[in-house]
Amino acid sequence: MFKKLTFLLYFFLPIICLGADGGHGGNYHLDGSLENMGIIWVVPFVGILLSIAIFPLVSPDFWHHNFGKISLFWASLLIIPFIIKEGIGVTLYELLHVGLLEYVPFIILLLALFTISGGVRLTGTLVGTPIVNLSIILIGTFLASWMGTTGAAMLLIRPLINANKHRKNKVHVIVFFIFLVANIGGSLTPLGDPPLFLGFLKGVDFFWTTTAMFVPMLIMIFALSIIFFFLDSYYLKKEGVKLEPQKDKVKLGIEGVFNLGLIIGVIMSVLISGFWKPHISFEVYSGVHLELQNLTRDFLLLLLTYVSWTYTSQQIRKDNEYTWFPIIEVAKLFAGIFVTIIPAIAILKAGTNGALSGIINSVSNNGEPVNIMYFWYTGVLSSFLDNAPTYLVFFNTAGGDPITLMGELSNTLLAISAGAVFMGANTYIGNAPNFMVKSIAESSGVEMPSFFGFLFKWSIPFLVPLFIIVSWIFFV
Repeated sequence: MFKKLTFLLYFFLPIICLGADGGHGGNYHLDGSLENMGIIWVVPFVGILLSIAIFPLVSPDFWHHNFGKISLFWASLLIIPFIIKEGIGVTLYELLHVGLLEYVPFIILLLALFTISGGVRLTGTLVGTPIVNLSIILIGTFLASWMGTTGAAMLLIRPLINANKHRKNKVHVIVFFIFLVANIGGSLTPLGDPPLFLGFLKGVDFFWTTTAMFVPMLIMIFALSIIFFFLDSYYLKKEGVKLEPQKDKVKLGIEGVFNLGLIIGVIMSVLISGFWKPHISFEVYSGVHLELQNLTRDFLLLLLTYVSWTYTSQQIRKDNEYTWFPIIEVAKLFAGIFVTIIPAIAILKAGTNGALSGIINSVSNNGEPVNIMYFWYTGVLSSFLDNAPTYLVFFNTAGGDPITLMGELSNTLLAISAGAVFMGANTYIGNAPNFMVKSIAESSGVEMPSFFGFLFKWSIPFLVPLFIIVSWIFFV
């Protein structure tokens, strides 16, 4: 009954709100200035982050069965006071804007990649030695810039897990996979990571990131690859198992190969929305427009998802241990995150007039950009907020002119880009594929670290020193 009532509430709320003005005279843009919105409005967002961090640790069974309700609770804790303070008009505008323009395209893309990649299975004898593991991770790292971090991660996470089923210690393998494939590997093109795609839509040249980000990315990949190889070798030696070449070794092959063509279709669908500009849109609500190119992209992605699900042998998915739970978990949790993040993004957009004005003021000195601060602030905020709007905030703070940012302020744009992409690896919620990889790994029996465990045991010790080196080399 609770689920039905909740569904009806959220389904009919927009309909009820359609005739309401909210006292804003049709101007429904949220004012994130300090006079209108204090830092207390970020509490629901902090609450859902702490829930993701704490509940799986202290009460895993409760979390497993109720994470959707918990996400809904924090979203409601924002929405209800929001309606009272800002009016129904502003509330509806923000919910529709974040829902239809950000969350729905986000989850459709993840659904497509999750479904299609789940229909590809690497067959044959593949044993997770340090060389094999590093090879899979590096292949994924290379692919990430051209098929997206989500696409590369979803394509290769299952073969990596299967290759390491014999290993006792394999958490580090998944962690470094998240570092490199799900994040850092997406540095070279707008296809790699959403913030870079936003920059592309704002006028940044398609191959600007390819040249600008290559050396910083190479440093990160080189360092993490060496660390991983020695760490994996240490754990393998610690296990005391000598991996002998198998006499009945089966030649490697791929099942469900037509899904690889569908992944190319996903890439082309995303590119369509970036290059094709028919200048046709449909107004759903005052100020909320659905553009034809984006509707076309989402339709094509759903069509590709249907084709993959319908025409891929179910035996392949069974052998891949395919379940819907990871995408369901991501969909429910990120729905709450996308809703509760609304005030945080509005406050950041308010710039020097917002509650976080100290951050905005610290990225410039006498009118000159402080690039190291752009790198760290963009990065740290991208670790906990959606990295795409965070990138956009600092992009606009730096002037927002792509020609200038690619020219005399190219190092500033590099700092913003590197921070948004690299530091998405710091937490499970820093980038969408992080959480999906974690969920798939846990579904396959891998005991992944908690939110804080990932942050303090892995991200801070291994990534932060490298970020310090990168910032010293490029941004000091």
